[in-house]
Amino acid sequence: MALGKNYERQDCSFARALELLGERWTLLLVRDAFYGVRRYADFLAHLDIPRAVLAERLRTLTEAGVLARQRYSDNPPRHEYVLTARGRELWSVFFPLVQWGDRHLSTIGPRRLFAHATCDTLLEPTGTCGRCGRLVPPEEIEVRPGPGAQSDLRDDPVTQALRTPRRLLEPLF
Repeated sequence: MALGKNYERQDCSFARALELLGERWTLLLVRDAFYGVRRYADFLAHLDIPRAVLAERLRTLTEAGVLARQRYSDNPPRHEYVLTARGRELWSVFFPLVQWGDRHLSTIGPRRLFAHATCDTLLEPTGTCGRCGRLVPPEEIEVRPGPGAQSDLRDDPVTQALRTPRRLLEPLF
């Protein structure tokens, strides 16, 4: 029997979330949106994702209300993709995955560090600020290169922009 392509017979919220977010590239698109990537060409250059797959994933995330498509140019018409409030809620899923990957899969340390910009303090693995004790929302987080950052892996404009500290959700370009 062939392996199914969806979880429609699973009566479970986890399965429904996995149906939306579990396809290859999808969480990387969400990650890049947190980092400030907004434009199709920038997603394309940073991820090396096939064009058809990128278009489909962006459409799916937009239809699900995770991303919003906004016009930024009229001549020619061009659009960008920004995380909605629903999409920003995924930070509470994304950040623990990063922490888990840093602990269990990195051999040279975290590639990126996350700090509470207001307190200039690195986040705890729980996502709280070590100084003020608050659970820090993504718009108050600064992402910085960590000890595991390797400048020789990629040289696209997104990677170059992420080599300097910057706030999450702020447009890269």
